[in-house]
Amino acid sequence: NKNLNRKMIKLFLRKDVSFRALKIAIVVGLILAFINHGDHLLKGDMTITNWVKILFTFFVPYCVSSFSSVLAIKKENTND
Repeated sequence: NKNLNRKMIKLFLRKDVSFRALKIAIVVGLILAFINHGDHLLKGDMTITNWVKILFTFFVPYCVSSFSSVLAIKKENTND
Protein backbone atom coordinates (compact mmCIF):
# COMPACT_ATOMS: atom_id res chain seq x y z
CA ASN A 1 0.00 0.00 0.00
CA LYS A 2 2.90 2.39 0.67
CA ASN A 3 4.05 1.99 -2.92
CA LEU A 4 0.52 2.72 -4.19
CA ASN A 5 0.28 5.81 -1.98
CA ARG A 6 3.62 7.08 -3.26
CA LYS A 7 2.51 6.59 -6.86
CA MET A 8 -0.73 8.46 -6.19
CA ILE A 9 1.10 11.35 -4.52
CA LYS A 10 3.52 11.47 -7.47
CA LEU A 11 0.54 11.66 -9.86
CA PHE A 12 -1.12 14.30 -7.66
CA LEU A 13 2.00 16.49 -7.95
CA ARG A 14 2.41 16.08 -11.72
CA LYS A 15 2.53 19.41 -13.55
CA ASP A 16 -0.32 18.61 -15.93
CA VAL A 17 -2.57 17.44 -13.08
CA SER A 18 -1.71 20.48 -10.96
CA PHE A 19 -2.18 22.95 -13.82
CA ARG A 20 -5.56 21.47 -14.80
CA ALA A 21 -6.68 21.51 -11.18
CA LEU A 22 -5.54 25.11 -10.79
CA LYS A 23 -7.57 26.21 -13.81
CA ILE A 24 -10.66 24.42 -12.52
CA ALA A 25 -10.16 25.78 -9.00
CA ILE A 26 -9.96 29.34 -10.30
CA VAL A 27 -13.15 29.08 -12.33
CA VAL A 28 -15.18 27.09 -9.81
CA GLY A 29 -13.70 28.98 -6.86
CA LEU A 30 -14.61 32.37 -8.32
CA ILE A 31 -18.17 31.27 -9.00
CA LEU A 32 -18.61 29.74 -5.54
CA ALA A 33 -16.89 32.65 -3.79
CA PHE A 34 -19.24 35.10 -5.45
CA ILE A 35 -22.30 32.95 -4.70
CA ASN A 36 -21.32 32.47 -1.06
CA HIS A 37 -19.66 35.81 -0.27
CA GLY A 38 -20.73 38.18 -3.03
CA ASP A 39 -22.85 40.29 -0.68
CA HIS A 40 -19.90 40.82 1.66
CA LEU A 41 -17.54 41.52 -1.23
CA LEU A 42 -19.89 44.12 -2.72
CA LYS A 43 -20.51 45.79 0.65
CA GLY A 44 -16.82 45.75 1.48
CA ASP A 45 -17.38 44.18 4.89
CA MET A 46 -15.25 41.05 4.53
CA THR A 47 -13.89 39.57 7.74
CA ILE A 48 -10.86 37.34 8.26
CA THR A 49 -13.27 34.43 8.61
CA ASN A 50 -14.81 35.24 5.22
CA TRP A 51 -11.37 35.34 3.57
CA VAL A 52 -10.43 31.98 5.12
CA LYS A 53 -13.68 30.50 3.83
CA ILE A 54 -12.88 31.84 0.36
CA LEU A 55 -9.47 30.15 0.48
CA PHE A 56 -11.20 26.85 1.22
CA THR A 57 -13.67 27.63 -1.56
CA PHE A 58 -10.73 27.48 -4.00
CA PHE A 59 -8.91 24.64 -2.23
CA VAL A 60 -11.80 22.17 -2.40
CA PRO A 61 -12.27 22.16 -6.21
CA TYR A 62 -8.48 22.00 -6.60
CA CYS A 63 -8.36 18.84 -4.49
CA VAL A 64 -11.40 17.29 -6.15
CA SER A 65 -10.00 17.92 -9.62
CA SER A 66 -6.56 16.61 -8.68
CA PHE A 67 -7.96 13.50 -7.04
CA SER A 68 -10.24 12.80 -10.02
CA SER A 69 -7.30 13.15 -12.40
CA VAL A 70 -5.16 10.82 -10.29
CA LEU A 71 -7.89 8.16 -10.24
CA ALA A 72 -8.45 8.49 -14.01
CA ILE A 73 -4.73 8.20 -14.77
CA LYS A 74 -4.39 5.27 -12.38
CA LYS A 75 -7.34 3.48 -13.99
CA GLU A 76 -6.01 4.16 -17.49
CA ASN A 77 -2.59 2.78 -16.55
CA THR A 78 -4.04 -0.41 -15.04
CA ASN A 79 -6.14 -1.07 -18.17
CA ASP A 80 -3.08 -1.20 -20.45
